[in-house]
Amino acid sequence: MDEERTGTVGAGVTLGLFAAWALHDAEETAMMPRWIRTRVPELRESAPRVPEAVWTRLEATDGRRFAVAVGVMAAAVGAAAVAGHRTGGRSATYQAALGAFGAHGFVHLAQAAATRSLTPGALTSPLVVIPFTAWARGRLREQGILRPTRPRDAAAGALGAVAALAVSHGVARLLVRRP
Repeated sequence: MDEERTGTVGAGVTLGLFAAWALHDAEETAMMPRWIRTRVPELRESAPRVPEAVWTRLEATDGRRFAVAVGVMAAAVGAAAVAGHRTGGRSATYQAALGAFGAHGFVHLAQAAATRSLTPGALTSPLVVIPFTAWARGRLREQGILRPTRPRDAAAGALGAVAALAVSHGVARLLVRRP
């Protein structure tokens, strides 16, 4: 499909959000259990001001529970990508999800810098998350359909991402009980 000056974008831009997210979260899912086992004890020692409840909750997230949380999040990201596809990229939900996806790539890089280690998600953030987001936003901008990012929109997107994260992990806790 020729997208030049049509005022819409194709599936690569919209449904590509889900594909990029899936690749990124596959990395996180593969890395998380081992990272928790090996890094949390060290981090607990080096960050004594972090409440013990944070470490306890993190340690309770085993591979199965994390995979379920990723599956729940897949529904949210998939719905946003489909909304974007149906509207040719105009969906506010899609554009907010795209922005949150890109921003969360920078969070992964900050986590890796703070811990001075390769953290789950840090490998695909500079290779997939951030470049895909920049490319997709560029396509939206070229077509004149990228909504301006106002501070309140960025805050709403961040809150939506945090809520989706909390819900996905809450559902995973309910569905996967540790023995």
